[in-house]
Amino acid sequence: MSDSPAPLSRTERAALADLLTELGPDRPTCCEGWTTADLATHLVIRDRRPDTAPGAVLGGPFGRWTERVAARTKLETPWPELLEKLRSGPPALLPTAWGPVDAVLNTAEMTVHHEDVRRAQPDWTPRALPRSAQDVLWGQVGFMARTRSHEGGLELRRSDTGASRTVRSGQPLTTVTGEPLELLLWAGGRDAVARVEVTRA
Repeated sequence: MSDSPAPLSRTERAALADLLTELGPDRPTCCEGWTTADLATHLVIRDRRPDTAPGAVLGGPFGRWTERVAARTKLETPWPELLEKLRSGPPALLPTAWGPVDAVLNTAEMTVHHEDVRRAQPDWTPRALPRSAQDVLWGQVGFMARTRSHEGGLELRRSDTGASRTVRSGQPLTTVTGEPLELLLWAGGRDAVARVEVTRA
């Protein structure tokens, strides 16, 4: 029997499900216009309805289809059942349930959405993640930062280790400094809650 720790994608999924169980379906999140029920529904159809994936990227008729599926799922699925589906993740037959694919697709997704719920609540405080978890998130930050619209050059710098990564060359150069979790939130557009320092030169 392996003593290896569970992947961060799974521990964050479980922690998010626990938090949603505690808070209920009607609390705010950092995703504008979404309650906790909306966020849970988004994750469940992302896990279980591959036909909705194009709508998250392409919009238009694909987006409308995704919205219809989400609305129906939210309406027809009792909250405890929705959370159980979220907790259990994708069905085993889907590639997204396989370990390496799960790590690539779900580590940042589950971590960011966990923080979307945490940081929308009163009196939230940053979590002290272990170095091993921060290292995993550091591996995810560069890709997410490349998807963010930005003028000029962009450099990310870890405040805990001093490591840096150039995401985009150019001038002016923007340097964003913080722990990997905070950099991931910034890269995902959560500027209002990400604890980072942004400098331009």
